[in-house]
Amino acid sequence: MAKKAKQQTARGRKQDRARVAGGQKYEVSYEAKKTRKLAGAVKKAVKKVGNSRKKVESALTTRVRANRQRREKLSR
Repeated sequence: MAKKAKQQTARGRKQDRARVAGGQKYEVSYEAKKTRKLAGAVKKAVKKVGNSRKKVESALTTRVRANRQRREKLSR
């Protein structure tokens, strides 16, 4: 008799989506496309702040804000 397949819980999938696997090309490219950044920038953010999706996205958007503020200050 064949073993019954283990049913995956919603909790497992949710926990997996909360992380960015920096070594997985498809994960990095998805996050890069989502945030309109280069894959290298995403990898650097994962290395710097960890693999939490919220922290990675925050680090990528914070960098954009800082650059924008710097450009505005220089143009004055």
